[in-house]
Amino acid sequence: MKQAYIFDMDGTLFQTNRILGYALDDAFTFLREQGRWSGETPLAKYQSIMGVPLPEVWRTLLPTHTDDERTVVDQIFQGALITHIEQGHGALYPGAEATLMALKAADHPLYVASNGWNNYLAAIVTYYELDRWLDGVYSIEDVASLQKSDLVRHILSNHQLTQATVVGDRISDFMAARANQLPAIGCRFDFSNETELAEADYIVSDLRDILKLSLAPLLK
Repeated sequence: MKQAYIFDMDGTLFQTNRILGYALDDAFTFLREQGRWSGETPLAKYQSIMGVPLPEVWRTLLPTHTDDERTVVDQIFQGALITHIEQGHGALYPGAEATLMALKAADHPLYVASNGWNNYLAAIVTYYELDRWLDGVYSIEDVASLQKSDLVRHILSNHQLTQATVVGDRISDFMAARANQLPAIGCRFDFSNETELAEADYIVSDLRDILKLSLAPLLK
């Protein structure tokens, strides 16, 4: 079996930044209407922690709110994200389709490991017809620990993969690769930062650059 590629979704394949602010504002507008939030929507704070599981997002953004309130906000947020995806307000990163197509044509198994929820990922896959190339899409909901390292391990086990590379933009992706003794490709995109990218084995500024890396073994 050829080397598999395990892609992150947000900030790696999908330009979440195009819809994030709108969806987050919908959620915090609800809180304002309920008298449970004042001030601006904390978009910058969310962007700074992008890549962590959503329960951690809401604990960070809403530290004094109840779990029930966080659950309601999450539902509003998820619904808004899906609506914006289905209305075409999002976008894949330049070269995403070409990269997936070329890797699949070369018989590389392709998977997604994301901290996003299943319904959200399904909306992206359906809208952009990513199932033309992907062999599996996995959400952090698929592992009880909500840890990306466990999610990557789950994919490796499920598909009996012996060679794989993790492609992502945040520290959770690179640490998941390291925990599973896999190489990591860091994407210098919207939510990335140089300190975290230093933990990747390779760095690309365009997804199509992965095709050049795939010509040689990706070894630590």
